Amino acid sequence: MKSHRRTLLWAIGLMLVFSTQGFSQCKSFTKKYCNPLLQPFTHNGQLNSAILAEGETAELLLTFYGGQSYRVAVCSQEVIGQVEFRLLDTKRNVIFDNTQHNLAKTWDFNVKSTQQIIVEINVPKRTEGGKAVAMVPTGCVTILVGFKE
Repeated sequence: MKSHRRTLLWAIGLMLVFSTQGFSQCKSFTKKYCNPLLQPFTHNGQLNSAILAEGETAELLLTFYGGQSYRVAVCSQEVIGQVEFRLLDTKRNVIFDNTQHNLAKTWDFNVKSTQQIIVEINVPKRTEGGKAVAMVPTGCVTILVGFKE
């Protein structure tokens, strides 16, 4: 029983180390490659990053305040390619879809009244010769928000 407990604790410890390393890599990636996408907007100070694999989807609910102009920037590490993203209202109506805009990495918009918007990220599966890739890579995906008053 003690060896099982020790193995479990060892596995949990390794998971914590790897998740911390993943977050650290995302933070460095974001600073170097994603932050410049917000210019000339001011970053809101929130770092929203995740390690995703091909075929995975993630959502983030954000609040946007009335009377401001915003830029949403979504960037991903090259290993997973460009990601698709959509902005949806709380009734899941599509406000913006980057697949309709050549996979744009940013979108600028004005908010008349305060509202919550869902940012939905999709990492498309890649194929080689019509077949799914055997080794599924993972990489950092970051959502940043900038504002102008």
